[in-house]
Amino acid sequence: MLDACAALLDEIGYTRLTTTLIAQRAEVAIGSIYQFFGDKRAVVRALGMRHLDTFFTRVEAHIAAEPPRQWWDIVDTVIDEYIEMHRTEPGFRTLHFGDIVDVHLLDDSRSNNDVLAARLAELLDEHFGLPMAPPTGLAVMVAVETGDALVKLAFRKDPDGDDEILAQAKVIIRDYLSKVVG
Repeated sequence: MLDACAALLDEIGYTRLTTTLIAQRAEVAIGSIYQFFGDKRAVVRALGMRHLDTFFTRVEAHIAAEPPRQWWDIVDTVIDEYIEMHRTEPGFRTLHFGDIVDVHLLDDSRSNNDVLAARLAELLDEHFGLPMAPPTGLAVMVAVETGDALVKLAFRKDPDGDDEILAQAKVIIRDYLSKVVG
């Protein structure tokens, strides 16, 4: 059902998405959708959570395979995986982590980007002992918001992601964070 939802998001977008279309694409009875999900928003929320899990599984696999030597290696990995998911993960380019539905889709008390920033902060602390005291935590949050906006811009300019904008996003984020993190 989530795969069907992802494919439909890419094809028709969130506004035209219905539980009936999801059931038809998944080749299940509509009752099966409602057995697991209350409405289309719930299906999309589950897909957003799957995207988040996939994203951090990919980030952590990359870090395990190639341990970071500097803090910016983690930041680069996060950006690279975010870009790669835009290019390869069904439904991600449309949904991201749930922004189109609700900026609080992943967590009722925090924005979707705050959830990402908190996890990035955990990775930086875990690997480099960078505690997320207010100046650093705020900087990571600003970096995530900036990166998200620039990646979205790159994919609006070019369906495969404008390489020049994506390269500039990395430079901007690294330069900004280096002023706070060092």
